[in-house]
Amino acid sequence: MGGGAFRGGGGGGYSRGAYGGSRPGGGYGAPRGGGGSGWGGGNSDDRDPFAEDKARKQEVDAMFTQENTGINFDAYDDIPVEATGEQVPNPITSFDDADLPPALAANTVRCNYTKPTPVQKYSIPIGLAHRDLMACAQTGSGKTAAFCFPIIANILKSNVQPLGRSRKAHPMALVLSPTRELSSQIYDEARKFTYQTGIRPVVVYGGAPVMNQLREMERGCDILVATPGRLSDLIERARVSLSRVTYLALDEADRMLDMGFEPQIRRIVEQEDMPRTGQRQTLLFSATFPKEIQRLAADFLHNYIFLAVGRVGSSTELIVQHIEYVSPGDKRQVLLDLINTVEGLTLVFVETKRGADALEDFLAGNNFPATSIHGDRSQQEREAALRSFRSGRTPILVATDVAARGLDIPHVTHVINFDLPTDVDDYVHRIGRTGRAGKKGLATAFFTDKDAGLAKGLAELLQETNQEVPGWLQNISARSAPYGQKSSRGGGRSGNNRFGGRDYRQDRGASYGGGGGSYGGGGSYGGGGGYGVAPAAYGAAYGGAGYSHAPSYGAAGAYGVQSGGAGYQSAWD
Repeated sequence: MGGGAFRGGGGGGYSRGAYGGSRPGGGYGAPRGGGGSGWGGGNSDDRDPFAEDKARKQEVDAMFTQENTGINFDAYDDIPVEATGEQVPNPITSFDDADLPPALAANTVRCNYTKPTPVQKYSIPIGLAHRDLMACAQTGSGKTAAFCFPIIANILKSNVQPLGRSRKAHPMALVLSPTRELSSQIYDEARKFTYQTGIRPVVVYGGAPVMNQLREMERGCDILVATPGRLSDLIERARVSLSRVTYLALDEADRMLDMGFEPQIRRIVEQEDMPRTGQRQTLLFSATFPKEIQRLAADFLHNYIFLAVGRVGSSTELIVQHIEYVSPGDKRQVLLDLINTVEGLTLVFVETKRGADALEDFLAGNNFPATSIHGDRSQQEREAALRSFRSGRTPILVATDVAARGLDIPHVTHVINFDLPTDVDDYVHRIGRTGRAGKKGLATAFFTDKDAGLAKGLAELLQETNQEVPGWLQNISARSAPYGQKSSRGGGRSGNNRFGGRDYRQDRGASYGGGGGSYGGGGSYGGGGGYGVAPAAYGAAYGGAGYSHAPSYGAAGAYGVQSGGAGYQSAWD
């Protein structure tokens, strides 16, 4: 089989599109075969499904060109990478080195991927070797392709037969992510990568009609992208079986834990019918590596490779940072002055939902087209606002922290922290919305007296990235307590290095065995802050003060169906 084309006939059976979706316009690609068929490779006898439909062909062309233009791949060349573990596969230098199946290789060309990013250079061969992986990577580093490519390639090369229509979905791959937005983005990328392969991805998340998602799964589901809450609900409804899951990916695992999803994740992985650790391949991606993530890795991963990728655009010299000392009453006028001087898409972060609405109205009243997103917006309203912003129709987006991580908004030229967060790492994730894909960006922050506790962390960050530190900020830093870091991340920026994390198995002299025993067993993770690497370039500790404005995510139960008892609040899903 090995990714070859599906030949018609042979036992008849059901055929379906290579991918569809929980949104309009799904159902494209090569036919899926029943009987003794394998995975379609999109060549040979495959019929071009767009030959008679120019409109759909244009849609597919747009799908492959969106958000892929203007990437400065050369800017990634100097990013440091460190891989530890037993028998680490050699990195690739080009996609040709990976020997991807023809259909997948063709899709990399359609996506205009000229060469792999650092995380892809290592993750793809590790995944193709069926090794478990714990990787430090962030949005904008190419991590979605880093775990999707080996999953898709391994499915195409496998002898496992695709399933047809079924009331109960039996995916071969499961991708868990913390938010609706990130799940949608992963799904959009998976659609591109699986085009004309015969593999069908489906996305499920809270805040959208569950019946539509059930219908999509019934049409066939080979790769399931899901938020933990909605997946738990579907498992309780007996509409998803995990017995065929050979590939498990957890994206932004630290954020899922910070948002309280660990009970749901452990139930999904450990208490349902998913193959056990060592019987499946697990790829875990996280921006930070506190002890909770280390424990999760010890329980979920077997003999894994640890991959630490240097910072990619979140607090590098690619982002020019300005910290402005502003009195609260002057913020709006200073904002107008800034918007008048900087062209391009501008993302403005505020503290509360009410503040987002008020600032959007203020900007509109001053003839600046603006839109906003926060937790009180419906899923449809948020998606409409993001489309309007991305297209440039409303080039100013006012957002609460709902957009701080996981939301991939390309071509943002200016990030303004109208209200600073209480944590330096959250600040770094916010400004990481610009300077993406190797391009330069600008970040401006309004500093007021109430932000004094953040001064030390900001000053250290500016020094680390070779930025000018204002004298007034140095003075405030010298006399203020550094509460701008989360103790759960081990003291914030102290001991920071050029990587987003390190392999603690080396620190503890532990074996690389994984699978629940490599950390001394029984959860013995002593040492307190010894696990705390929250380099500002990656560290978003989203518990605690970072989410102190929980109303920006809506009231409990506003999205999805609560399941699993008190350990899970569906409003976060």
